[in-house]
Amino acid sequence: MSLTTDDIKQIAHLARLGIDEEALTPLAADLSTMLELVEQLQAVDTDGVEPMAHPANATLLLRDDVVTETDQREQLQAPAPATQDGYFLVPRVIE
Repeated sequence: MSLTTDDIKQIAHLARLGIDEEALTPLAADLSTMLELVEQLQAVDTDGVEPMAHPANATLLLRDDVVTETDQREQLQAPAPATQDGYFLVPRVIE
């Protein structure tokens, strides 16, 4: 698929983008190249290819979901002007 400068003008109009006249031709060429690449990718036969989570088929190293921090709530809330049930209380800002 090849885009013309008129196509670019129309796309720019719909997207409310201001594009200089001298930038239209190279932009049309660049976008056409991208669309050709997408067409090439879509033409690849992927039947029988199992989807992968990672292009290098690497195994993700996960650590155990274990709590490593100690509960410091009381120490962190000690300087607060007001707390209740473990929450910081703040003054109402909207009446």
